[in-house]
Amino acid sequence: MSRTIYIVDDDDAVRASLHSLLSVRQDLIVRGFRSGDAFLQDVSELDPGVLLLDFHMPGATGLDVLTALDSSPRFVPIVLTGQGNVGLAVQAMKAGALDFIEKPYEAETLLQLIDNAFSRLEEDNEAASRVNAAEAKIAKLSPRETDVLKGLIEGRSNKIIAYELDISPRTVEIYRANLMEKLEVRSLSEALRIAFAAGLFPKS
Repeated sequence: MSRTIYIVDDDDAVRASLHSLLSVRQDLIVRGFRSGDAFLQDVSELDPGVLLLDFHMPGATGLDVLTALDSSPRFVPIVLTGQGNVGLAVQAMKAGALDFIEKPYEAETLLQLIDNAFSRLEEDNEAASRVNAAEAKIAKLSPRETDVLKGLIEGRSNKIIAYELDISPRTVEIYRANLMEKLEVRSLSEALRIAFAAGLFPKS
């Protein structure tokens, strides 16, 4: 499977150097952007990928790009800078960067960071897929089925749920059977996992 990496740097020589370094990897698609503004202009149409992001650029800075991405699971940023310091590193990490590397950098160090970033991206995408699948299943439930599920999550018996919802225990059983079918599960514990994954109810 091909993986996409985006180089966002206003220095043409740096972009060319990174492109040459990364082009030896057969599975990488490398795309360059001359500014943070140019990247942000296209970001909604880009495939998920790893971002090599210069910190100091005219217009939208690296920090501006990180802020705009708002820790999106679609991109894993690595910040590059020639004027690095601890303060910038902290800012970048707080804004969602996976790591921070100063120019000039060791090729092996950068390649290892990129591998780590792709591992993170794959994990984030898998997690996002699980959440999306759970949300899609929960969306199939009627309001009454959701009420019954909430009662089950809170540990209430069918009889108590029936009393609270002003319906018969038999009706609760029907809703419970329906929600289990819609969630495609056989046990209550599986139903609860889906509800939590979808963020339907707080985990605390």
